[in-house]
Amino acid sequence: MTIYAQSSFAARATGTLYLVPTPIGNLDDITLRALNTLRTVDVIAAEDTRNTQKLLNHFEIGTKQISFHEHNTARRIPELIDRLEAGEAIAQVSDAGMPSVSDPGHELVQACIEHQLPVVSLPGSTAGLTSLIASGLSPQPFLFYGFLQRKPAEQRRELQRLQNETATLIFYEAPHRLKKTLTNLAEVLGDRPAALGRELTKKHEEYVRGTLSELVKWATEEPVRGEFVILVAGNPEPTSTAPVVAPTLPIEAQVQQLVQTGMKPNQAIKQVAKTNHLVRQDVYNRFHQLDK
Repeated sequence: MTIYAQSSFAARATGTLYLVPTPIGNLDDITLRALNTLRTVDVIAAEDTRNTQKLLNHFEIGTKQISFHEHNTARRIPELIDRLEAGEAIAQVSDAGMPSVSDPGHELVQACIEHQLPVVSLPGSTAGLTSLIASGLSPQPFLFYGFLQRKPAEQRRELQRLQNETATLIFYEAPHRLKKTLTNLAEVLGDRPAALGRELTKKHEEYVRGTLSELVKWATEEPVRGEFVILVAGNPEPTSTAPVVAPTLPIEAQVQQLVQTGMKPNQAIKQVAKTNHLVRQDVYNRFHQLDK
């Protein structure tokens, strides 16, 4: 892999891709820098040009737009790269919040990096962190997961892989799937402390806090409207999922058995040394036959 320092791009006569967050509700949350960027770039690549036009009209910004969404990514990226290489400045926005976070943008950033084009990310609104710090759950560490799979069986498999995660979990969910997702969370992860953030920064912003079973009850009895952030406490008592090897096997065989499970050699050597109360370097030498 070739490493490129972005500062070295300054000598090239190319444009810059600006990743511009937009408000998740309250339009006053947009930054002065974001407004200035949207005014001065050559074009805005928007997830939904109709939605972004409302924002531009509100702040009297006349910059032209071009659509850039999940259904035209393959066709649009080469065009955007050509425009950047020709010296144009482009702002990429999603409908709300940070580009690339559960929204389009990641593939365009990758393409810019591959073509050694500068990428500048502006700070701004994101629903996950906004709700995390108001949830009452531990703010760090946290794991932002985004949207779970829609099919129940696939969703449950995802959650099973997260059972031992000790960090606070952050999910996004649509209102019509909220109750089912909360039910799966409670059944797979257990009845943990949790919170819901709804209609964040808007007039009817609301936080609902309790256990997962209590949130399921709330979603059953109350009208469910708006986009939701679901926050779930991490597992306070995770069970070990590390592969176990038979201590009767030779040291070299124990390491090899762990490597075959997918563990990296150095990790396997470290675990075998700890399990057998040996010096790590001795296990390393035996596995690599350095003492023979």
